Amino acid sequence: MKGLHPLVAFAQTARRRSFAAAARDLGGTPSTVAKSVARLEASLGVQLFHRTTRQVNLTADGERLFQRCERVLAELEDLYADAAGTRGAISGTLRIDMPITYGRRVLLPLLAGLLRQHPQLRLDARLRDDYADLVRDGLDAAVRVGELRDSSLVARRFDWQQLMLVASPDYLATQGTPGKVGDLATHTGILFRMPTSGRNRPWQLREGPREITLEPTHRIQVNDGEGMVALVLQGLGLGQIPDNMIRDELARGALVEVLADYRPARMPISIVMPSGRLQPARVRALIETLEGLRTP
Repeated sequence: MKGLHPLVAFAQTARRRSFAAAARDLGGTPSTVAKSVARLEASLGVQLFHRTTRQVNLTADGERLFQRCERVLAELEDLYADAAGTRGAISGTLRIDMPITYGRRVLLPLLAGLLRQHPQLRLDARLRDDYADLVRDGLDAAVRVGELRDSSLVARRFDWQQLMLVASPDYLATQGTPGKVGDLATHTGILFRMPTSGRNRPWQLREGPREITLEPTHRIQVNDGEGMVALVLQGLGLGQIPDNMIRDELARGALVEVLADYRPARMPISIVMPSGRLQPARVRALIETLEGLRTP
């Protein structure tokens, strides 16, 4: 089906916003991809991209075509799998974006099991704490923590994250253990600088139905979750840290939770995918794997 080649080149360029990146994905050269797209534009009689020296951006006509291409190409992938009798053989490259520490501690071991189960499957795992653009970056899915605001994505919750206020036993021995929220005024905090905004994440607490947000006195701010755990372990202050980062430290007594009765509400952890796109077999296998983590 030679006529599909220009559409494939166009769709991958639209995802990556770059002829060079699309060429790397497709195993070709940037000039070949650019010429293929130009031929498609000529045959349709419309301009699909605004081109600059650094990137290409979809025109309004290109955006409309891209939305339809995504659905058609995903459906064709499944059609070929059915015709070849390979639907049960999960293959291709699974491209997934995930938070750094949660990805290392929870997701990568699960994905390793998925790769062992399906030898023809390849993995492109991207660990980062800011948000990726799924379509622009050519991703199948991303894992995100917290309430989702992007209505253009399809989301499925599969896990929860609980923020816990913790300190080392040495810190509590010298500074005392807070018994109520007001006691935090005399303590030093270690704050997490959010990669998405560059701002410090305030502490979130809850007293009955009342939600409490505060930014404590602090000497240290850090933009890496595991770095924050390391600093709290050194006894330099209190830190509010997701439970999945510190389970081992809590279990062996290296960290102690304080103000447990004032924990904030749990945050959902979801897998998100572009809407309007059929899910390839590799994505369905990923979802089934993550479903094993689901809790009420």
